[in-house]
Amino acid sequence: MKELTCIVCPRGCRLRIDETRDFLVMGNGCERGIDYAKAEITSPVRTLTSTVKIVGACHPRLPVKTNRPIPKKLLREAMTILNRITVHAPIRIGDVIVKNIAGSGADLTATRDM
Repeated sequence: MKELTCIVCPRGCRLRIDETRDFLVMGNGCERGIDYAKAEITSPVRTLTSTVKIVGACHPRLPVKTNRPIPKKLLREAMTILNRITVHAPIRIGDVIVKNIAGSGADLTATRDM
């Protein structure tokens, strides 16, 4: 039996997932909690938010994020890639910094003009 806190809505339901009974979910206040719990147990994903070095801007770091969630198992590899990146100003919000980061299918994009 695994326990999670649902993050789909502000209610924060305490979910219990029984993996031995075909991922039976208990404690959910709505159907979205069931979908969240099953996805979190079978293939968890996260949106990566971080910064990269920038040259020629008013700040030394540019905030970035993936344009969609990536598999949790790829986060460490993606961060290793981010740590090696240096971009040059000007950069516009939404500019793609890295396409298909860590083979995830998601692009790393700027979240601020600099």
